[in-house]
Amino acid sequence: MLKLDISKEEVLRKSIEWWNPGKTRQWHEDGIDFVMGKREGYYIYDMNGKRLMDLHLNGGTFNLGHRNPEIILALKEALEEFDIGNHHFPSIGRAQLAEALARSTPKSVRFSIFGCGGSEAIDAAIKCARYATKRKKVISIQNGYHGHSGLAVSLGHIRYSGPFLSEGEPGMFIQVPFNDIEAMESALKNEDVACVVIETVPATYGFPMPREGYLKKVKELCEKYGSLYVADEVQTGLMRSGKMWGIEHYDVEPDILVTAKGLGGGIYPITATVVSERAGGWMNEDGFAHISTFGGAELGCFVAKKVLEISQRPEVVKNVEYVSRYLRIGLEQIKERYSDYFVGIRQLGVIMGLEFREKDAAKDVMRALYKNGVWAIYSMLDTKVLQFKPGLLLDKAYCDDLLERCEKSIKEAAQKI
Repeated sequence: MLKLDISKEEVLRKSIEWWNPGKTRQWHEDGIDFVMGKREGYYIYDMNGKRLMDLHLNGGTFNLGHRNPEIILALKEALEEFDIGNHHFPSIGRAQLAEALARSTPKSVRFSIFGCGGSEAIDAAIKCARYATKRKKVISIQNGYHGHSGLAVSLGHIRYSGPFLSEGEPGMFIQVPFNDIEAMESALKNEDVACVVIETVPATYGFPMPREGYLKKVKELCEKYGSLYVADEVQTGLMRSGKMWGIEHYDVEPDILVTAKGLGGGIYPITATVVSERAGGWMNEDGFAHISTFGGAELGCFVAKKVLEISQRPEVVKNVEYVSRYLRIGLEQIKERYSDYFVGIRQLGVIMGLEFREKDAAKDVMRALYKNGVWAIYSMLDTKVLQFKPGLLLDKAYCDDLLERCEKSIKEAAQKI
């Protein structure tokens, strides 16, 4: 049984001794002395009681808030009849969730392959693309991030692949600049690339927005040169953009769509790689070719089905539009008052990045926000950009409180220059 009457100091000591010493120490050096205790709605609490407004949401994992009662109820009801199930057999939960995903995603994709984490889901996408095209090369974006597992880590920045010698075979994993269509065509034109994997808005890179027509042109080039288009919607999907999937804003129907994080409602880990009939053709040849023991655990399927249902409610869609607009207006006003320091807002719905003038400025803003009761993290690959990720269900009172704390924090950080 887990010991709950433990002190914060003991948790930190055990984390350094037995868990992850580097990460634990780094947060301390960054001025973030936090161990999560209570959590509810869009608030998280330190073990010693400090309350934070959660503007990170663990990358969108808590789109619908912490411990959302409807999602908890869905899990409790499922527990009356089910457990994780057996991954070899058809199941009620997987069949129903796969159908719900097919009806919620672009018409270009059909079959769902379930996993436990986004990295696993990206790995499955690459495997399916290689199966369909009989090619091995994969293109991704410079300074991108798609997870830490065997294939996924090779797509991202060397910060993540380098320590584990996972850059991949030379020439096998190709990275091109974001928004550079000439570089993309140059990489594709030899007709030897299985797929292009792109986060619709690259989060870890600091939320640069796709230029007009860029993603649509990438899809056209994929079709021209026989490659598949993989939309990484781990952080941009599930209504965060104001549409169910961020890719819908760009008139692109992907060959493969990956969803994770928020799909589990912050309650049960589950992911899905939704593939076209061509990319999923291996399932008709040998359905045992890809296996994940815990992928599509039956309890998680009922949770994810509830997440899809809540996320598509008309009142939720309307609320995302309201929150996106209301916070943008407030942030623009703050930016006008601190224009020498706060220089830009990158936004697609509630997917937001706040841009500051100097490198590492977002770290200073993060520290000030933390002191003033808000948790938002800087972009790991662009430290002048703060990841700003409001939830789907915020109300006006929360937004007003948030904007007030943001202005106070930005003012304090700017005065340190």
